[in-house]
Amino acid sequence: MNHIDLNGKTILVTGAAGFIGANLVKRLFADIQSAKIIGIDSVNDYYDVRLKKYRLDELSKNDGFIFIKGNIADKELVNSIFEKYHPAVVVNLAAQAGVRYSITNPDAYIESNLIGFFNILEACRHYPVEHLVYASSSSVYGSNKKVPYSTEDKVDNPVSLYAATKKSNELMAHAYSKLYNIPSTGLRFFTVYGPAGRPDMAYFGFTNKLVNGETIKIFNFGNCKRDFTYVDDIVEGIVRVMQGVPEKKNGEDGLPIPPYAVYNIGNNQPENLLDFVRILSEELVRAGVLSEDYDFEAHKELVPMQPGDVPITYADTDALERDYGFKPSTSLRDGLRKFAEWYKEFYM
Repeated sequence: MNHIDLNGKTILVTGAAGFIGANLVKRLFADIQSAKIIGIDSVNDYYDVRLKKYRLDELSKNDGFIFIKGNIADKELVNSIFEKYHPAVVVNLAAQAGVRYSITNPDAYIESNLIGFFNILEACRHYPVEHLVYASSSSVYGSNKKVPYSTEDKVDNPVSLYAATKKSNELMAHAYSKLYNIPSTGLRFFTVYGPAGRPDMAYFGFTNKLVNGETIKIFNFGNCKRDFTYVDDIVEGIVRVMQGVPEKKNGEDGLPIPPYAVYNIGNNQPENLLDFVRILSEELVRAGVLSEDYDFEAHKELVPMQPGDVPITYADTDALERDYGFKPSTSLRDGLRKFAEWYKEFYM
């Protein structure tokens, strides 16, 4: 793999108002000298827009940040950004997220995750970049029985349209890497959480419900395990991967071997949902979000599995450790403590 120096480079981050995108941009400004970062986001109302505005306000404190409100499914807009700024590195995090929402709103996934990603690939073809890094998802492993999930495993059994679009992104990137020698790396994220995260994620949704005295539903009667990964660990992984580019080389036939790679970024430590809810509730009490005498048992309901869900996610992160010397390490308690403290400050 080739190393690239990000200092002084123009970097395009799609989905910059999103949870991972905003944290990545903040980190890049902290780490990289004379960085010029272009952010694009449609700032849609899939969840509370106040959170996206809060993240953007934080980012706009940086002089080198240029924000464009728009949709990557708009091909003319994407091309005009590449034409004007010629980014050296592109990180594609814009996507319609969420497994359950994909069951009721499939159109949003085709537009953002397929057409949008296609537009990014086409732009990288016509305005060559040094590295395209893009978000895939642990959901591509679908109903695979073998754990931990390895990037060597076959991923042909998606159980949601969201998962199918993410698998499609990997296939499209592979084809473009092969045909046009575009160095690309896909990152399969595992259940990302943290302060100012996504309200549709369990830890955030549970907190909102408990604060409002509503009942939380724990799926598969609590027999689900998730590889919860703290957002700072995800960002650390992205920043390292951005700097390590799959090498361009030709095969025996004289044609390019695709400069293409895929990695898992997960905590490598699945947590049972019931333990997760217990730790979350302890941290919410500690932060003063909930009272010390809060009756959790009265607000918990164990229910069957949801369509599109899987019983376990568990990342094999050996390849990431081998190639980039990095393994996520934030404990669930530390991460949920930071979330609970942020929630208290933002909402109360």
